[in-house]
Amino acid sequence: MRAPITIRRAGGFSMIELMVSVVIGMLAVMFATRLFIQGEQSKSAAVGGSDTMQNGMLALFSINNDASQAGWGLNDALIAGCDTRLSDTSGFTLAQSARNGVPITPLAPVVIQSNGLNSDQITLYSGSSMSGVGSVKVRQDYNAGNTIGVSDTAPFGFNQNDVIVVTPEPAGGQCAIAQLSAAPAASTFTFTAGGSNRFNGAGLPTTYKAGQARVFNLGQAARLSFHTWSVQNGMLLLRATDLAGTSAAPSAVIDHVVAIKAQYGLDTRVGDLFTPTTGMQVGVWSNDMMDADSDGIVGSAGDFQRIAAIRVAVVARSKMPEKANPTTGECSATTETPKIFSTKSPATVAAQEVTVTLALAGDPLSWKCYRYRVFETIVPIRNAGWRP
Repeated sequence: MRAPITIRRAGGFSMIELMVSVVIGMLAVMFATRLFIQGEQSKSAAVGGSDTMQNGMLALFSINNDASQAGWGLNDALIAGCDTRLSDTSGFTLAQSARNGVPITPLAPVVIQSNGLNSDQITLYSGSSMSGVGSVKVRQDYNAGNTIGVSDTAPFGFNQNDVIVVTPEPAGGQCAIAQLSAAPAASTFTFTAGGSNRFNGAGLPTTYKAGQARVFNLGQAARLSFHTWSVQNGMLLLRATDLAGTSAAPSAVIDHVVAIKAQYGLDTRVGDLFTPTTGMQVGVWSNDMMDADSDGIVGSAGDFQRIAAIRVAVVARSKMPEKANPTTGECSATTETPKIFSTKSPATVAAQEVTVTLALAGDPLSWKCYRYRVFETIVPIRNAGWRP
């Protein structure tokens, strides 16, 4: 008798089982990929937020530091707001403003060049003289040349390489900046051009009468702090008299800063109510200089002497853009431009809210692909009240 034949099933998986396994594996890969992408997006957003926080705070700190010192040596009523002429062989130029529509270059603690929806330019001036606002009187007519006679036989506090400001007395004319090229001799200040005397040209650009002008000391030329802050193509820029190589052309300081904005905080009290020596008070915030002293002239010296504070805002953006929506092709990291200066401060002073353009020229991506942070501060111009 023959043994029965037993048919055994071959080992392995069936086609159906293989297909089910492949589908499950593909689903697992798809979910893992999605989790990875979402994790990277969250990481980019977190890193971008950290970048904007760091850059914005550093930019605001830098401007705040200049503003806190602004006005030192310039708080005499003869100097503050005076239309001033400066010659600098290194290329620094004073910021322009307007006086009843006429361009001037005022010597003041702060000059804001407002640019509407675009980034502003903020210029902050201060000296370094230990004598503060010490001055001497001009004793001889000055018409031309590189010397000017002063009333003191041995002027106290003036040294070689000090920067001086010659201003008419009473106020109303033009001021001039020069640099002492030699130690004061007898009763004469000398400001010869050439060599290291960068602030000297062919004499002073205007004339002065004996007994009708004064000379103020701003301190050593190397420590003269004339700084201009601006933004271009997402970069915070600085022009400065006391930083080598940054007088004529600005130097890049901090990247991914989209804009800076500023407002004057003006003391608008009238008559005997305006008492700066007992404290300055902000009565109004303004993007441009206004007739703060009610003398009928917009941008007069008296208006610049009423700057009690400035309000500064820095807008920074993330370094890495976020991806656009694959369906619409549009970014949604930021959908609205931020509002700046929208809160009252002090509580009794109305806010002057502004907006700023976030798009950068030449950027191939939309401004909506980035995340932004706004940093604001108010800096009292403390030297404005410490006037002689």
